Amino acid sequence: MFDPVLLKTFATVAETLNFTQAGQLLGLSQPTVSQHIRKLEVAAGRNLIARDTRDVRLTDNGDALLGFTRTILAAHDEASSYFTGSAMRGRLRFGSADDLALTQLPQVLRDFRQLYPQINLELTVSQSGSLMRRLQAGQLDLVFVKQESGEPLGRLVRRDRMVWVGHKSVTIDAGAPLPLIVYQAPSLSRTFAIRALESVGRTWRITCNVKEVNGVLAAVRAGIGIAVFPQSLIPADLVQLPSSMGLPEVGDVDFALVENPAAPREPVEALASAIMGRPVQLRAVP
Repeated sequence: MFDPVLLKTFATVAETLNFTQAGQLLGLSQPTVSQHIRKLEVAAGRNLIARDTRDVRLTDNGDALLGFTRTILAAHDEASSYFTGSAMRGRLRFGSADDLALTQLPQVLRDFRQLYPQINLELTVSQSGSLMRRLQAGQLDLVFVKQESGEPLGRLVRRDRMVWVGHKSVTIDAGAPLPLIVYQAPSLSRTFAIRALESVGRTWRITCNVKEVNGVLAAVRAGIGIAVFPQSLIPADLVQLPSSMGLPEVGDVDFALVENPAAPREPVEALASAIMGRPVQLRAVP
């Protein structure tokens, strides 16, 4: 019933209350703007704008139509975006290491889904090793994982230090085995921790064996032991433990995107670019 072109002109006139200024904003002549309003009034069967030599104002019917106009134009824009010929479609199976999912990644994924509504994004959150196995088995298209620094796999998003983390009240007995909180094997951070301790001959014992990052954080907060964590992901209520406690250097870790060569190229590239564009100030939720 209502032509979106006419509605757009009407909305611009309602905003500016000036036919000439509305025409300049829309790239139309003033007579064309007037013609659009007349056609819309004929379609509505009501006077929408009262105008004289001094001012322009909406009638009561014009006020009513303006609300509908905004809704119609928003729906029209959304439909046009959805059905555009360049819109990407299909399924994208994405996996993220669980601690990396505590960064800005959820916001990146929300933005991605709004930008590409026709892509069915399937998210898997797990450990890096498990995600890599699923990628190699063809069960995932793109993964965001931690890996040994310098490994040639995938695209480097950023490099970080692995550090010892504990509660601020934690104490370490130099003569006793170090209490470790680790992921179940196989786990990259578990490997980092044990390798570092064995390199200096430090004894250790596992006090908590967990499956996911919230388990690590809960155990560290409870003072059950200490853990190895990427430095940029340390929550505000935990602390990086100093080397003065006799703890060895752990090493660097890479946050990387690794893709399945058989995956659909456009969706993978679009999501990878979105993540690569937000690599700074990754910070875990406390």
